[in-house]
Amino acid sequence: MTAVAPVRVAVPRKGRPLEAVLDRVAALADATQVADDVASTLRYEKAVTKGQQTEDRSVYERLAAYSDPTDPSKPDYTLLRDARAGKPRRIVFDSLSLSLDGTPVELVGREEPFRALRTHEFALGFDSADLVLEEVVELRPEPLTSIADVNERIDPVDTDVRVVSGLGDTVFHTLLATPASRDGVDAPDLDRAFLDAYEGAVCISPRYERLVEAVLGTDVTDGLRFTYPSGDHDEEEEGAIADTGVGVYLTVTGSTAREHGLDVGEQLFPSETVLMENQHETDGGDVAAVREALTADPAETAIPPQ
Repeated sequence: MTAVAPVRVAVPRKGRPLEAVLDRVAALADATQVADDVASTLRYEKAVTKGQQTEDRSVYERLAAYSDPTDPSKPDYTLLRDARAGKPRRIVFDSLSLSLDGTPVELVGREEPFRALRTHEFALGFDSADLVLEEVVELRPEPLTSIADVNERIDPVDTDVRVVSGLGDTVFHTLLATPASRDGVDAPDLDRAFLDAYEGAVCISPRYERLVEAVLGTDVTDGLRFTYPSGDHDEEEEGAIADTGVGVYLTVTGSTAREHGLDVGEQLFPSETVLMENQHETDGGDVAAVREALTADPAETAIPPQ
């Protein structure tokens, strides 16, 4: 009997988005243990790379210990150069085979899953919604306030990729400001109306400039000047925002921002891992079955089709 080719799904190689995908898939494929093993392995390797854990084994010895290419039920890992000083090699996720409602599926690690879908390498994939905003969402005078509105702002000429659903692992791009920066600004609350009245520097991550423009709307960003953290790995983004006076940064509780003397304002936009599809690659029945399985949770963020 000819083996059925698995449906390949692009996923991030590391970080919070990959953990969200593993949690989602584990619940569907009865694979909680292997998902936990991947997450804990990658957290440990991140700590080694950052110098928070000491390892006597070389990175190649650890890679050989984690991976077993002869057992398709076990995950594979690979090596990437990390951006930290010295460019150390870092162990990241490579692939995992499992079954979703009887359909074989292979999760395949990619540095940029969204771009892998754009180039038609995959029909389905997971990535941060932030990447979609940075790459293809149209900038308009009015703000973009929810993930549910993302598809409506994607020009079909730019890409065949659309957002299907969100996984609910939400943190927020949040408006932060020092009390001093709010003096003299005719706006009672720290929200979009404040930024509309404010003129001056706003500190953001350089990789999020287009995202912030989309989230605020070009009417609001007119008159703002974006600045960026120094790039020093020892500098916290909240510290750079405190030096600037106003900024936008991903926050969970806002406690670190408050420690830097910042007021925590409006949650401007959710940062969430999303399932995406390339609409020109999803005609097959197996792909449709996997898509259906991955979107079966009613608690997830539903995205209207375009």
